[in-house]
Amino acid sequence: MKQVVKILSLLIVATAMISAPAFAKKDRIVFGGGPAGGTFQTVANAIQVYKPVKEIESFSVKAQSSAGSVENLRKINAGKMDFATVYSGHVYLGANGLMKNDPNKYSNVRAVSFLYGAPAQLVVKKGSGIKSTKDLAGKKVGVGNAGSGAFANCDLFFNHMGVWDKVERNAMGYNDAAAAFGNNQLDAFWLFTAFPSGAVIMAAQTNDIELIDLGADAEASGFFKKYPYFSKLSIPAGTYKGVDVDTPAFQDSALWVANKDVADDVVYKLLSTVFTDEGLAHMVAQKKTFKAMSVAKGADGIVTEMHPGAIKFWKEKGVL
Repeated sequence: MKQVVKILSLLIVATAMISAPAFAKKDRIVFGGGPAGGTFQTVANAIQVYKPVKEIESFSVKAQSSAGSVENLRKINAGKMDFATVYSGHVYLGANGLMKNDPNKYSNVRAVSFLYGAPAQLVVKKGSGIKSTKDLAGKKVGVGNAGSGAFANCDLFFNHMGVWDKVERNAMGYNDAAAAFGNNQLDAFWLFTAFPSGAVIMAAQTNDIELIDLGADAEASGFFKKYPYFSKLSIPAGTYKGVDVDTPAFQDSALWVANKDVADDVVYKLLSTVFTDEGLAHMVAQKKTFKAMSVAKGADGIVTEMHPGAIKFWKEKGVL
């Protein structure tokens, strides 16, 4: 009798398994972001929460915070992230083994699309007497998170200007820097992110601020000739409270990138979902910076190898 019951139980389980609907497990796609308060993290979060992305049956997107561009470059190359935002300059330098104190070639990183231009911004208190980068000598300066694009580009520019070793450097994220600045623990802080930055807005609420003219410093020092992937721009008057003049600066392009082994159809599907009228409107709703995103600008700022899935998409759109 026990044997009969056992056989019947096994038959019931087997029948249930056969009749139960088969749910395919979604692949988990990691999208690298950045530190809190930065636009990189907003990119990853915005794509993760977009409803049509969540409805894709074959994979799900998980936003993952990071220190920023340089960490993302290394993790994408190592396959620890599938997608991320990385500055075009770092993709270029990494691919050619030209990163500072790092001769490694990051050859597994492929461009997917242009996202937005990321300008350098240097915030000081009004009346501080700091009028140029060279005036920072002896000052306490927030230089961005270690491992971030902000930190790497601050290192690059400040060294070019001869002040990197003359300032008291504080490696911290934008929001932390703005708070320290407001508490008089910093004389200045550096950002390399789209404007308006929430951290600068926060700083302007507690102090009268000024932005340093980085464009003049870069032009006079030959910075643009040495690093041609940077381009000139101005931060418009009124972007921040109390800053009523246009402020010349320079920018790199923030790129959506992928590991070379991410399936072509995954890249193509995500691009097809995000780069629609509805998808772009969703991105702009998360942050006005993303007004720079468009099909027409999809390949802007890309000077390195593009992912095959992206090549297919942009060719179909007539961009390539």
